[in-house]
Amino acid sequence: MPRPTAAQLAYGSCTVIFSTLAMLLLSQTSSGLGIAVITLSALALGLLVAVTVPLPKRVRSGSMAAVPAPAPAPVQERVPAQRETASVSVSSASVSAVREPAGP
Repeated sequence: MPRPTAAQLAYGSCTVIFSTLAMLLLSQTSSGLGIAVITLSALALGLLVAVTVPLPKRVRSGSMAAVPAPAPAPVQERVPAQRETASVSVSSASVSAVREPAGP
């Protein structure tokens, strides 16, 4: 069983507290048995509210199992075209040798 989320804990706790207060004030009971019945019914109501809080989509597994996964699209491998290299002819006349003086 997965752990309860923060929303489930908050909604369940608030339901228990407010429903207990409301039932005690409306019933105006002062007997121990009446208070115990009201407390147990408020706990049951809080548990029901906490369980029915919508879960995040990544946690739901029952509703996602009914929907089949889409088939993956075929993957086409992309190969870059071979580039033609431009041949550059360099004439010996345009290139002149550079002479540097010898060191001291």
